[in-house]
Amino acid sequence: MAKEPRVVAELGRPETPGETAARKAASSAAYRSSKTVRNLVVALLVTLGIVAVIILGVPRGEVPTTEIDVAETAQRIESGGDSGLIVPELPDTWRVNSAVVESDDAVRAWTIIYVPESGQGYLRVEQGFDADDAWASRVLRGAETEDTVTIDGITWDRYDVSGAGETGNITQGFATQAGPDTILIYGDTDDGSLVVAAESVADQIRQLQEES
Repeated sequence: MAKEPRVVAELGRPETPGETAARKAASSAAYRSSKTVRNLVVALLVTLGIVAVIILGVPRGEVPTTEIDVAETAQRIESGGDSGLIVPELPDTWRVNSAVVESDDAVRAWTIIYVPESGQGYLRVEQGFDADDAWASRVLRGAETEDTVTIDGITWDRYDVSGAGETGNITQGFATQAGPDTILIYGDTDDGSLVVAAESVADQIRQLQEES
């Protein structure tokens, strides 16, 4: 027996086939819409959970830095042909940024760059191999000798570099002969740091002077 069409209370009569189809279509659309919103909320919560896991799982702490061993680097360079490299004996609180042999103005130099204990500015210790008399002045942007100072028995020419902004932030420097080489200590730092660096290489300079 055929099923009678449903009587709709609002209409007071059975639905027409078109009304039935429209009702079912609207119901299906509402269901799909609610399901889409639900899925979106679930997906968002899952994404937030993954992000939280990643953030919490990342190790904390400072990025490790590579320490430069000046003595070890000097030994390796000496095995390659250069000999008699000075190795400043400075406090561990001085950070070493670089220790290399580089060429500048046709003079090869063993160059060590430090950040002093204060953490401000920088200081370079250079050993110019067979450097000519004008090498230190050229490195110091044309600065001339102001006077001499004696530190731990070693006499140094002292350069007072004016116009630091025009000279690569070099404020002052010391230079002395060590056999055929020139030892140059300079940078953007205070007098105390220059003196500490000069004292640290005094014995090695004396040895180079005696060997020449």
